Amino acid sequence: MNTHRKPDWLKIRLPKSSNFTKVNKIIKSNGLHTICTSGKCPNMGECWDAGTATLMILGSICTRSCKFCAVATGKPLPLDPNEPKKIALSVQKLNLKHCVLTSVDRDDLEDKGSEHWAKTVLEIKKLNANTTIETLIPDFDGIENYIQKVIDAKPEVISHNLETVRDLSPNIRTRAKYDRSLKVLKYISKSGIATKSGIMLGLGETYNQVIETINDLKNINCSILTIGQYLQPTKQNIEVKEYIHPDIFAKYKKFAINIGFKHVESSPLVRSSYHAEKHV
Repeated sequence: MNTHRKPDWLKIRLPKSSNFTKVNKIIKSNGLHTICTSGKCPNMGECWDAGTATLMILGSICTRSCKFCAVATGKPLPLDPNEPKKIALSVQKLNLKHCVLTSVDRDDLEDKGSEHWAKTVLEIKKLNANTTIETLIPDFDGIENYIQKVIDAKPEVISHNLETVRDLSPNIRTRAKYDRSLKVLKYISKSGIATKSGIMLGLGETYNQVIETINDLKNINCSILTIGQYLQPTKQNIEVKEYIHPDIFAKYKKFAINIGFKHVESSPLVRSSYHAEKHV
């Protein structure tokens, strides 16, 4: 595990106000999963304290084992057919104005979980007419019919993370491919729905490689971008190669805005759903 001391700008506070407790209680009582806990997100305290959370569907066990990710990997349990309704009711109880959904990869399912994705979005809309929705989807192996199911459910934002630069992608991600992810994002952007992606820094990428990646995303009309510092969540995950200074994050943000991105979050503690309500 990386033994380098974390710089001051990566210090995290974990508030436990009444809102934090309320979110935690609703999630646990409904047997739901969040990427906040499964992914060991550094912003969990801030987001839960504000009464928001990123809900994770399709269970808590992923069929892939990407080297950066803390989500459990293995053989998933069968789908819970009641999960879409449970998610919709939880969004209602939390009184969310904006809901972020993500999921594990379900390569074990014939449709990669795409139908379940669509049902969940539609259930949320049915019970929460004024709630906007962001879906952070897997690549569905790049199969357009499955991506289309989520598009047809009409969330306000569809996100798919590129995660890292082209040269590092084969070593960091399993099964997912850099160019396939770009094709997924290009297909989404053609639908007219706001398209979003995110990358992590500190894995050994160069400045020019990051610029190339930002350009690749702009060239397929991705309009929303998040850039954050990779933090090693467990001893089993890949080590941090470098802690990137906030000034460098600011440079990437300025570059992305200058070439036409509509919204950019770029700082060390940014994660893909950070301040997501601003991206609608």
